[in-house]
Amino acid sequence: MRNLFNIEGKVAVVTGGSRGIGEMIARGYVENGAKVYVSSRKAEVCDRVAEELSAYGTCISLPADLSKMDGIVALAAAIAEREPKLDILVNNAGATWGAPIDEYPEDGWDKTVDLNTKSIFFLTQKLLPQLRAAATWEHPARVINIASVNGIEPPGLETYAYSTSKAGCIMLTRHLAKRLAGDNILVNAIAPGPFQSHMMAATLARAGDAIAKANPRGRIGTPEDIAGVAIFLASRASAYTTGAVVPCDGGSAEV
Repeated sequence: MRNLFNIEGKVAVVTGGSRGIGEMIARGYVENGAKVYVSSRKAEVCDRVAEELSAYGTCISLPADLSKMDGIVALAAAIAEREPKLDILVNNAGATWGAPIDEYPEDGWDKTVDLNTKSIFFLTQKLLPQLRAAATWEHPARVINIASVNGIEPPGLETYAYSTSKAGCIMLTRHLAKRLAGDNILVNAIAPGPFQSHMMAATLARAGDAIAKANPRGRIGTPEDIAGVAIFLASRASAYTTGAVVPCDGGSAEV
């Protein structure tokens, strides 16, 4: 029963790993001994974060634009060049778009749904050779998709594509889990609530105190909160857990 949460020596990829929840997860993995590749669209930001996290362990920058198939293929190829095996894939890169229902644009819808759902499927698909190479019956490989409580409970904000795509992410997680369990690859999702992130920045700046006060825990999430769930889903502690959606929201989805 000892070392159930040990991830030392594992190889992980965290998309959208240069800020917000992705950076929180990447930091948690690096500080607990994993070798972590972080990817994001902006190369200079990705490089800076990888350099910062390298003070605590091994973190490597692999910038990519996952909103395009070329970017997905390029990132998978870059990983394959460097690593014959991949223990953990965290699909965190995402986008949101808000607009009144009568004005909601098609390009905003497509951008959000493609990145939040389509890219998860195809990056996982392209990295299956490395995930399968790492996976064993005793030590399964892991895919961790970052969904949202908005995929469980509709938000008050007019972010229609975001909530729809995150609900799709949850179903995709369950579908992949059912298909890949026989390959010793476990697929789970985390459904975060309010965290300090680029995506939530404007909302928290406008109503952060009210959001924290309304949360049953009386606060927004911290880096330790999300990293703890991500470490659990990457470690021996969750080796019999697949197809699960773990809320990390202080109970906000139930309010």
